[in-house]
Amino acid sequence: MTSTDGTSPAPPFGRALCAMITPFTEAGALDLDGAQRLADRLVSRGCDGLVLNGTTGESPTTSDAEKAALVRAVRETVGDRASLVTGVGTSDTRHTIELTRQAERAGADGVLVVTPYYSRPPQDALEVHFREVADASGLPLVLYDIPARTGTRIEPETLIRLAAHPRVVAVKDCSYDFLGTQKVLSRTDLAYYAGCDEHVLALYAVGAAGCVSTVANVIPRHIRALLDDFDAGDTAGAARRQQQAVPLVEAMMCAGLPGTVTAKAVLSALDLPSGPVRPPLRPAGREARDGLMRAYEELAAYEELSA
Repeated sequence: MTSTDGTSPAPPFGRALCAMITPFTEAGALDLDGAQRLADRLVSRGCDGLVLNGTTGESPTTSDAEKAALVRAVRETVGDRASLVTGVGTSDTRHTIELTRQAERAGADGVLVVTPYYSRPPQDALEVHFREVADASGLPLVLYDIPARTGTRIEPETLIRLAAHPRVVAVKDCSYDFLGTQKVLSRTDLAYYAGCDEHVLALYAVGAAGCVSTVANVIPRHIRALLDDFDAGDTAGAARRQQQAVPLVEAMMCAGLPGTVTAKAVLSALDLPSGPVRPPLRPAGREARDGLMRAYEELAAYEELSA
């Protein structure tokens, strides 16, 4: 990312971040041992940051205590090998502040703050919400712009104003507004992270800091290699890797099932920590699982050829 003074600051949380699932036991309890094993695998295969307790981490159905326990357990495992960002966003400013302070005590490096959902606050109220959260702790904020889920966009002009706050440092971008994203990139020092796996290379090419990837739960090396290729000047190689991932991205993210469900289906088939999803989510059916594994195995064959 190029800043307004022409320098290129290091990404605040790394480049290849995984939106990690939250493993559960077969009985539906939090599986901290599984979370530690999965986190270690992701970091050892190229993820230099993990996002815990986000959408993919089933944050709507985990308790505050479970969220803190997950951060502590993963921090114990990864140490300083990776940045930890944890989701704290709710539709209640007071609750979001409580979770932010809890995250700081648990050892997070930053917090992911989604736009308050359902109440759909106007932009001035939204700006105050984010500022109050930023003022509540010493942790840097990643603003999560995903209007398809929340019902409210963080408008580019709002982001530009918020960028002046010293602890508002990054954006997880699921806005599907490529022009608006470039506008903010050109006028601020905000570190942008592609939150949609089909946009990883496109956003990186125009100055993003990296990605927060759901498919990285199952192909962490591939996502890291894509970014590494681009950084090394091999833009054709990076484009090839993005294209190779398209069938899996489509199967996991665009086939009608939430990414949490599809990621856990693939991880389970690979005998990796996952467990069930919590209601109201339901596990992937047989046909969906078969399609997911076909897409995964096709990409794995590419990986074997390029190893």
